Order: sequence, then structure tokens, then C-alpha cells
Amino acid sequence: MDPNLEGLEPVLLWKHFDELLRIPHCSKHEDAVRMYVIGVAERFGLQHIQDAAGNVLVRKGGTAGRESAPIVVLQGHLDMVCEKNADTVHDFSKDPILPDLRGDLLYAKGTTLGADNGIGVATALAVLESDTMEHGPIEALFTVDEETGLTGAFELEDGFLKGRLMMNLDSEDIGVVTIGCAGGGDTKVFMLLDVEKLKMKCCVATIKVSGLKGGHSGVDIHEDRANAIKLLARVLWDASDLNLAIIDIKGGDKHNAIPREAWAKVAFVRGELDLVKRVCAKAEEGLHHEYGIREPGLSVTLTDEGDKECPAVGVGDSFKIVELLMAMPHGVWKYSHDVDGLVESSTNLASVKLEGDKVILHLSTRSSISQALESLRGRIEAIGNLAGCQVEHNNAYPGWKPDPDSELLGIAKAVHTELFGEPPVVEAIHAGLETGIIGEKFPGMDMISIGPTINNPHSPDEYVDVTTVVDYWRWVEALLVRLSS
Repeated sequence: MDPNLEGLEPVLLWKHFDELLRIPHCSKHEDAVRMYVIGVAERFGLQHIQDAAGNVLVRKGGTAGRESAPIVVLQGHLDMVCEKNADTVHDFSKDPILPDLRGDLLYAKGTTLGADNGIGVATALAVLESDTMEHGPIEALFTVDEETGLTGAFELEDGFLKGRLMMNLDSEDIGVVTIGCAGGGDTKVFMLLDVEKLKMKCCVATIKVSGLKGGHSGVDIHEDRANAIKLLARVLWDASDLNLAIIDIKGGDKHNAIPREAWAKVAFVRGELDLVKRVCAKAEEGLHHEYGIREPGLSVTLTDEGDKECPAVGVGDSFKIVELLMAMPHGVWKYSHDVDGLVESSTNLASVKLEGDKVILHLSTRSSISQALESLRGRIEAIGNLAGCQVEHNNAYPGWKPDPDSELLGIAKAVHTELFGEPPVVEAIHAGLETGIIGEKFPGMDMISIGPTINNPHSPDEYVDVTTVVDYWRWVEALLVRLSS
């Protein structure tokens, strides 16, 4: 076991998390981690099945005297968001995640940790392995490709699950029971461009916005963290009088991560280099004043790459790109009128990239109200249409409507109060969970979502508070006992 994890409790959970850190499991690349789960099932003689999508279900019978209790589904997803800092050398396809314990907080060295949802997966595996825990029949459901589109949940086959009590293990606040979540959908916007070789040598420079916090586009969207793509667009807008020609542009990556970095390689007349430098410096100063302590690492830099002749987008089309990025929405659109402080609708301008003769934008929209979701996606489409773009929407996924009278919720609250002397917080969240899809596919499913404290998921600043994992595990263990009584 990695020295950073030695001595942590519960031992079984951290043992499996240690193994997960060594296995590549970015979204859509879950083969190795799927085989690890199957290997655990076979090692302990447990029945397991796999569907066409690659989801794995492992069944474990109830302990003595609890064999006929209701089946409890423990559910988590096998994939993780693979993000790293620009200066971190790491190949997610083969390199292990390197844990870094700082006091009670477990980070990774320069990359995402994968506590989302590695802690949940390790929890289910620990339950499957335990020979001391008391529980009724267990169905441990491990889904694939949650982070890039909830693909595994969407493709679950009819009849795959028998249980109708489910604990989703993908929440990120200790002492909180989640009973509802937002639905969402992604949109891609394509702008065709006039790309030709520069007719003369121009000054080529890269303007870069970096050092932002980023974060989860659902969990963190209300914190008004800066979006690197939107800030880059503002810098380019301020420099638009200098007739910049965009050679390349890129920002963001994952649809559910707020972009932390974005850059544009641009060409302009050599004599205007000092003017462009002044625009960048003034923009950085203004953005620091605007975002203050919210984004202390914010940086706007310009790197002079010399004089070159190379393919570039025409000045007119370059400005259209900037206009498009300026116009596209990002952030909270509306708060709920029913639940105080809950974000109802939002959009994340997740990525921009230049491919050949087109620029491609990817936006991720969330809402707890389906009509509001489609209205906001319609706004994106309208902006794209006005800019002469092609717009493509994927199929939206459903939200999870809260049920405050849920029997499972009542038991979870009672058990938490007995263990810790106070009831848990009950909430709905703006992030998407697989529960909405699973509940729709398997009618009558009574569901809650719980987890330890995990902050900054989907960014290299992700960490899990290891002290909260102890209490979370006690809660899961006590719930399984109560549900089988």
C-alpha cells in the first residue's frame, strides 16, 4: 500500500482505493478497472454479470439470519475525470495516480485524485469483501462512463437490478443526504472559418489565461469561479482593434469541468507587439481586481514566438470567434424559487478548440426543470444561429425529483442521529447523478446519495478529507444493518 494510505481507516476501503489509484480508468477507458472488480467478485466467490455497455453487477447474499431482507443496491461509477496541471508530466493511460496526504486531506500530485467516484467504488468493494459486516442481500452496481455522458446508466438493461432500495455513493459532503439532482444535456457549436496562409511574416504570440481554480460545473458553478475561456475572450475582445488573426485556440476539456486554462496563438503586425502586451497586462490587472481572492492564481501571459508565415483564420472570422465566445452563456442562469439557495439552471462553457477550418464549442447545461433546461439550450442555439453556426444538442438526461417522504431517507436520518447525535442535512443538488436515470429505468426505486467530504472534484485541487471517510463508513455500515433488521 502507498505510504500515504497506510494506517487509514477503514482498512478495507483504503486497500481497494489504493488499487484503484494504480489502475488507469479515465472515462471510456474502464476495461482494466472493470476487470479488477470482476477479479474481486471471483476471489470471494460472488456472482457477477456484465451488460453490453460494460456495467458490472456483483451480488452478495445476506449474512446469517438476514438472507431474506430487502436487497440493497450500492451504486458508484468506475470512471474518473482525468485532469492535470500543465506542468505535470503524467500519462493517464499508464501512470498511477500519486496520492499526497497533507494532514487530514488526501490530494494527488498534480492530477485529479479520482476520489470522485473512487471512494464510492472502494466502499462497495469493501462491503463485498468484508466477512464481519452484517447486512442483507447486496447488489453492487458499478457503472461506466458517468463523467462524459452517464452512458453506463443510460444503457442499463431491463431487469439488470432486482433491488429497489439504493444507496448511490457519489456524493461529496459528510453528514448530508442528497435526495434530488439536476438533469442536463450537452451542446456543440460549430463555426466554419476562412483559413489561409498569412501573406507576410507576422509577429506570432500566444496569449494564455491560466492559474484558475476550475472545479465541477455543477457542484461549484454557484461560486462564480472564473472560466478561462470567457476571460481569454475578454482579452481578445480588448485587443480586437489591433486586427489579430487567430492561428489556434484551445481551452477547457471535460464537459463537466470549469475551464482552468485557455490560450490563443495569434498573429499581428510586429510593430504592435508592445500594444498587445499592454492590453494583456491591463486585462490581468482588471481581472485581479474583479475576482480578488476568488482567483488568486489568475494569470494572463503573452509569449512572443517570433515572426512566421503560417495558416491563420482571417481577421474577420477571428473576430467572429471572439464575438461567439463573448456571447455564449456561462454560469448560473437562475436559482430555484422552491429551494432556497439551490441553483435551478446553469451552463458551463466547457471547451473551445480549432480543428481545421472550424472552431468547436462544447457547452454543458443543467436544470432541475426540464422546460428550463430546453429553454436555456434554445438560447445557446439562437446565439449559434445568429453567428451562422451549426448547433447540435445531445439527448438530455433526466433529473431526480426529491421525495422527502422516502422510507429510505427516514431510516438514513434516524441512523445518522443515533450515530452522531444530530440528523443529517437533507438537500437536492445542481450536479447530475445517475440516480435520475436509474430511477426512471427501474420504477419504484427508493434512493438516497451519501458520501464523505470531497472538494474540488474534476480538478487537480481535488481532495478527500480522510477523517470524514471514517464517519461515512460507519453510516453505511449501520444503514446496512438497519435495512436488514
